[in-house]
Amino acid sequence: MPHALDVITIGEAMAMFVATRPGELSDVDRFIKRVAGAELNVATGLARLGLNVGWVSRVGTDSFGQFVLDSLKKEGIDASGVTLDGRYATGFQLKSKVDDGTDPIVEYFRKGSAASHLSEEDFKPDGFMAARHLHLSGVAAALSASSYALLDRAAGAMKAAGKTISFDPNLRPVLWKSEAEMVEKLNHLAFQADWVLPGVKEGIVLTGENTPEGIADFYLNRGVKAVILKTGADGAWYKTATGEQGAIAAVKVENVVDTVGAGDGFAVGVISALLEGKTLAQAISRGNTIGALAIQVQGDSEGLPTRKQLGE
Repeated sequence: MPHALDVITIGEAMAMFVATRPGELSDVDRFIKRVAGAELNVATGLARLGLNVGWVSRVGTDSFGQFVLDSLKKEGIDASGVTLDGRYATGFQLKSKVDDGTDPIVEYFRKGSAASHLSEEDFKPDGFMAARHLHLSGVAAALSASSYALLDRAAGAMKAAGKTISFDPNLRPVLWKSEAEMVEKLNHLAFQADWVLPGVKEGIVLTGENTPEGIADFYLNRGVKAVILKTGADGAWYKTATGEQGAIAAVKVENVVDTVGAGDGFAVGVISALLEGKTLAQAISRGNTIGALAIQVQGDSEGLPTRKQLGE
């Protein structure tokens, strides 16, 4: 890892094959190859804004793994925390193309992937301590018990070192044994974070509360400093440990092309702005802007802007 990183994150990247035309995946015969993964989307977005970002993962010694590594190099993301694991394959996914603003269908081929074998062995203190901020997602937490242990280890170490932590629940119920286990494990990670970024529906599942303020207080009462709730078409609502709260309106989008990656784009905006010392309201406004840009193009990370494109 470099001597100084702004952000480090942990996750799985997969090769993604995006259909070139709408229709059932079984009927499509042409696809475009991209790279996908929630945490990698965030790393990519932050790197495009000029932040120094490190990404920790495992990939197979296969063409998909090399494709991921090439993508990291292209985006300027530090990959020294990535392990080449010849025992297991790099996962991939198929993604349908939609033209009506609905969510695309995604089929995953990731069971037993190299990244699912992430473990505490992948915690390299020098690499993590080189960063001032750790971003975690519920996707990596759900991959396996050993992957979860790595996230928990990283969160505890970074918190003890006085680093800041952000957590996006990014619920993937199908990857968990039960909803109860998902709630318990993800909340344990969330309680260690400074900034928690759930969607409203996710917040209801994780807290049992039915209002934005109830969801926020659930985390704030357990030491979280700020809760930023994604409220869909309305934008976002936030509350801090000091009692500050408010709503930030969404950026209106006339033509929604691909909804996947909107939450990751939102996280990019919030995290980057807060690390630059901007106010929470300014950070959420940037998050709304980048989330809106993300859904106007096909692909998970293609709409994430450079600093120049952001135009701030």
